[in-house]
Amino acid sequence: MKNYFCLFALIVHSCVVFSQQNTWIRINQLGYLPSDVKVAVLVSKDSTLDISEFQLCDALTEQVIFTSQKVKKFGAWAAFSTAFRVNFSDFKQQGSYFIKSNNVKSPTFRIAADVYNGTADFLLRYMRQQRCGFNPSLNDSCHIAGGYVVYGDSINERYKNFAPFPIFGGWHDASDYLQYVTTTATATFQLLFAYEQNPSVFQDHFQANGLAGKNGIPDILDEAKWGLDWLVRLNPEPNVFFNQVCDDRDHRGMRMPNRDTFTYDLVGNRARPVYRITGEPQGLGKYKNRTTGVSSSVTKFASAFAVGARVLKPFYPDFSENLMQKAQNAYDFAQSDTGTCQTAPKGAPYFYEEDNWVDDMELAATQLFETYKKEDFQQAAKNFAQAEPVTPWMGRDTARHYQFFPFLNLGHYFLAKNQPSESYLLKNGIEKIVNRGKNNPFQIGTPFIWCSNNYVSAAITQMKLYQNLTGDTQFQEAEAAHRDWLLGCNPWGTSMIYGLPNAQIGANTEGVSPRDPHSAFTHNAHIPIDGGLVDGPIYGSIFGKLIGITLYQPDEFKEFQSPLVVFHDDYGDYSTDEPTMDGTASLAYYFSAKQTQNKTPQYSIEKMGAVSRLATDAKRLHLTFTGHDFAEGGESILKVLKKQKVKASFFFTGDFLRKNAVLVQKIKRQGHFIGAHSDKHLLYCDWAKRDSLLVTKQAFRQDLKANFDELARLGIEKTAASVFMPPYEWYNDSIALWTKQAGLTLINFTSGTSSNADYTTPDMKNYKSSQAIYDRILQFEQTEKQGLNGFILLLHIGVGDKRKDKFWKYLNPLLTELKKRGYAFDRF
Repeated sequence: MKNYFCLFALIVHSCVVFSQQNTWIRINQLGYLPSDVKVAVLVSKDSTLDISEFQLCDALTEQVIFTSQKVKKFGAWAAFSTAFRVNFSDFKQQGSYFIKSNNVKSPTFRIAADVYNGTADFLLRYMRQQRCGFNPSLNDSCHIAGGYVVYGDSINERYKNFAPFPIFGGWHDASDYLQYVTTTATATFQLLFAYEQNPSVFQDHFQANGLAGKNGIPDILDEAKWGLDWLVRLNPEPNVFFNQVCDDRDHRGMRMPNRDTFTYDLVGNRARPVYRITGEPQGLGKYKNRTTGVSSSVTKFASAFAVGARVLKPFYPDFSENLMQKAQNAYDFAQSDTGTCQTAPKGAPYFYEEDNWVDDMELAATQLFETYKKEDFQQAAKNFAQAEPVTPWMGRDTARHYQFFPFLNLGHYFLAKNQPSESYLLKNGIEKIVNRGKNNPFQIGTPFIWCSNNYVSAAITQMKLYQNLTGDTQFQEAEAAHRDWLLGCNPWGTSMIYGLPNAQIGANTEGVSPRDPHSAFTHNAHIPIDGGLVDGPIYGSIFGKLIGITLYQPDEFKEFQSPLVVFHDDYGDYSTDEPTMDGTASLAYYFSAKQTQNKTPQYSIEKMGAVSRLATDAKRLHLTFTGHDFAEGGESILKVLKKQKVKASFFFTGDFLRKNAVLVQKIKRQGHFIGAHSDKHLLYCDWAKRDSLLVTKQAFRQDLKANFDELARLGIEKTAASVFMPPYEWYNDSIALWTKQAGLTLINFTSGTSSNADYTTPDMKNYKSSQAIYDRILQFEQTEKQGLNGFILLLHIGVGDKRKDKFWKYLNPLLTELKKRGYAFDRF
C-alpha cells in the first residue's frame, strides 16, 4: 500500500511539473485599471489539458482572493496545442496579484488606478533620443553638414543640385538615420493630437532642446515642435516640398548618430541627399518607387501644420500664424497633382510603398475645417471618406510595407466628432479587425506583417476613439486584447515597448520587455532606449525570406515560435526587434487616454517613490502614528481623538501587534486606520548610502508578510490595510518598487514641521522639545503658502521612558487650534 501511494504521488508530481513546463499564463505586465476588461490567456503544449476555473491570489500573502469559471477554450494556435481565455473583469479590488490554474502561476501584475500614469510621457524618452541635430541623449549634435537636393533641377536657383540645404531637426526614422516626411509628419500629428485630447496628462520636465529642466511648455509639445521645425525647413517656400533625407545607402553598418562619417555623392562632404517632391517615380539606383502624384506627402504637411497652428498658438503665436498659412498652401498644392508619393530607394528594393492618398486629403480637410469652420472643407472631407471608408489593411491578412499609411485614419474621427452619423467610418474598420481575430485565443485581428505593432496601435486607438464618441462598448474586449498584446499578453510573454513596465512609473520591472533591440544605442553604446515600440511579430513566411538577418544570441523564445508567427529579442533581427519613431509616437494618445480614464488623487511623490503629501487644494490632513517598541501614549491619544472626533491612521510592526493586541483592537473599534510598518522594524538601506540595500527582496517580502499575518490575526485584512509606512521612514527606490509589487501604496511623512522628532531625547543632536514641535507645526501652517493642506503629520504612539516630555500631552490643544484654523482630518 505504501509503495502504491508513493507511485501515485510521483505520478501526480510528474503531471504538475509537466504542466508547469509546458503551460504558461500571459498577462498585461503593466497592469489593469479597476474598470478595465481583464483577460489573461493560458496557453499550453499539452493538447489534453482542460480547465474550468481559475483563482486570483494576493501577490504577498498568496491567499486566494477571487475564483471564477469565466473560461473560454480555444484549439491549437501558433506554437500551442490548446489555449484558454480567463476573464476576471468582475474583480476590481486594487492590489498586486497572480493568476493560478492547474498548478500554473502567472507573473505578478497590478490592478490600480495609476498603472498608466506617466506612460505617455515615458514614450517621449525614445523620441528625444531619436532627434537629429542636437541630440539630448548624447549631449552632442549629428548630421549638421546639411544636404544637397536631388530631383530639384526645375526649382529656384538656390535649390539646385549640390547646393547647401539646412536639414537638421526632426527624428531619425528607426535605428537607421533616414528621415521621411511620411513618418515624421504623421508622428508630429499624433503627438499634437494626444495633447489636444488629453492636455492634463502631460508634464513639463524638459527644455525645448530636450535637456532636463522646465520651460513652461509640456514636453510633448516641445517634441512636436521639434518635428514641426523640421517640416518647415522641408517646405522652404510655397509649392516647394521635400519628402526625405538620405536613402538606403545609410544602411552600411550600425554607428552612433554623432559618429556618422558616411559620405554620399559629394566627395569629402558629409552632406546628405534631400529628395524633392516631384509627383514622379524616383530612385537613384536600380530600384524605383511607384509615385503617382504629390498628395499623400504634401497633405501630411498640411495636417501637421494645421493642428500645430491650433495647439501651439498659446505658446508660439507668430509661429502658429506661419503654420496656418503653410497648411492652406500645402492643401491647395496637394490637389494640383493627386496621387501617392512614395519614399525613394537606391540599392535595395525596400521602401515605404504607400498606395492610398484620399485618407491624407480627408484628414487635411478636417484640420482646415477645425480652424476655419468652412463647410467646403467638411464636405470635401466627407467626399474623400466615401472614397475610402475603411483603411484598406483592416481585415486583410497582408499588405506591402506601409502600403496603407497612416495605419489609422484620424480624418474619420474628426468627421464623426462633428457629425455623429459618420461614426460608422470608425465602426466598420473595427468590425473587420474583430472578425479577423475572433477565432484565436489572443483575439488579435491585425496582420503579422512588418511593423505589426504599429497596426495594433492603430487598432486600439480607433477602438478607444469610437467608444469615446459613441458610448458603444461592444468592442471593449477586442480593445483590451490588442492593448494587452503590446504589454505582454502574447505568445512570447513580453512587452513590445523597451523598458515598459518601468519602476519610475510604478510598474513591475520584473516583467519582460525588449533588451537586445536592433539599435546602435543599446548595441554599440549600451544606452537604453526607453519607450521605443519595436516592430513586432511577423509571419514566419515573411521572416524566412528577409535578407541579412542573423540571430546573434540563443533564442529565449524558441519554444514559442511557430511557422505562423515569430518574434525575436535579438540585435540581429531588424524585422521584429527594431524600434520605430512613428510607431512609438502613435501610442501617445492611447496611453494618455488610459491615464485619464481612472482619475487618481493628486499627491506629491518623493524622489524615491513614496507618497509624501496628499491633495493640497483643501484644508485636510492625515494624522498618523507609528509604533514598534513602545505604546505608553496609546490610551491618552485615543481619548483625545475620541474627544475631538478625529480619525487617525496607525502603522504598527508585527512586534507591536503581538505585544499590544488589546490596545490595537480598541483602535480598530474606534474606526481608525491600522496598517503595516514591517514585522521587525528593519532598516532597509544605509543611512549614509541610501542606494545600498541592507535587505534582500526575499527578506523584505517575508518580513512584510509576517506583519500582515499579525494584522490578519487581529482581524485586519490586507485589503483594508493597503497603505504601508516603512520602518524608520527610511527607504530607497527598490523598496518603493517592491512595495508596489506587493500591492501596497508606500507613504512617508510630510517634512517641514519636525513632528517626527517627538521621540528624541535631550542627549540627541536632533532633540526637539514638545513645545518646540508644537510651535513649529503652527508656525509652518502660518508661513507656508499651502499651510498644512494634504499633510501627513507623523507622531509616535510611544517613545519610551527616556523622554519625559511626551508630545501627546499637546495633542488636544493642537487639534483644537488646527480646527479653529479650518482644518479637517482624514484617515487612510
